[in-house]
Amino acid sequence: MPISTSKSTSKRAGQARQAPEAGQAAKTPTAAPQVIEEIRPGQSMELLKELHILTREGRLNQDTRRKLKQVYHLYHFIEPLLNEVFEHSAAPTLADHGAGKSYLGFILYDLFFNVAHRGQKTAGHIYGVETRPELVEKSRALAQRLGFSRMSFLNLSVQASMTSPELPLTVDIVTALHACDTATDDAIAFGLAKQARHMVLVPCCQAEVAGVLRRNKALSLARSPLAELWRHPLHTREFGSQITNVLRCLQLEAHGYQVTVTELVGWEHSMKNELIIASRPATPSPGKTRAAQERLRQVLAELNLGDLAKRFAVPQSEP
Repeated sequence: MPISTSKSTSKRAGQARQAPEAGQAAKTPTAAPQVIEEIRPGQSMELLKELHILTREGRLNQDTRRKLKQVYHLYHFIEPLLNEVFEHSAAPTLADHGAGKSYLGFILYDLFFNVAHRGQKTAGHIYGVETRPELVEKSRALAQRLGFSRMSFLNLSVQASMTSPELPLTVDIVTALHACDTATDDAIAFGLAKQARHMVLVPCCQAEVAGVLRRNKALSLARSPLAELWRHPLHTREFGSQITNVLRCLQLEAHGYQVTVTELVGWEHSMKNELIIASRPATPSPGKTRAAQERLRQVLAELNLGDLAKRFAVPQSEP
């Protein structure tokens, strides 16, 4: 019995119809442009690419979408402070210490001046203070390329920035994002010297207080059973980090600031997650200020941290 060829013939004919004609290249499907609802009208796409929030093709993936969410979350805390300053000053100033690649400064500038106040005549200036000259130069070049004319990047230490003529005598807002060890304390000292209205601080890797706790551990264990909180090395490190931020908050309150402590992002993103926001009211409360000064002295004495009295100095007179 002859084998039927009708099915194989039909299959070959179908393949022939699907093949491109001679000299005609096969068409490659083009991906549809990604609709990114998170991007706000007027936001700089080039900046988001430079910060690696968008890919070079201008797209978001799961990781960069999470990063963008964190950016907006941080801006959510700082925008009200900028608006409050604008009510009292036509040209508010913000200094970002330990600026690194000036990630925070660029985002604030873009979202506040280019998006939130788009088309409005606004003034103001953002200063990025950083000790690594190569990062300062890169930030200057990027700001020039983006047309962010009211940004300055200064290759200065915090100490030098307090008296540098490149910075104004007073600064409205001081920020320090993930400033390691004593860099947060340096930023606080700068803010106090510049009479800042607001300070926004995200501390990181803190070792100084833990070192003092270790040196005085034997005396502390003899004096108080509470020293068990830092008897073991791991506990010393963690307790030292915690008490460092407690002392910072007390120091700010001792200078008349009102302090709020909250989470920056979810703990699943980072363990260095504490956000300290300090705002100085027009008329600080003398009673609350004196109480904070006394508590600060008591905590330093109770924990045998007298070596740090100068760093967490209590003001000698009323603010």
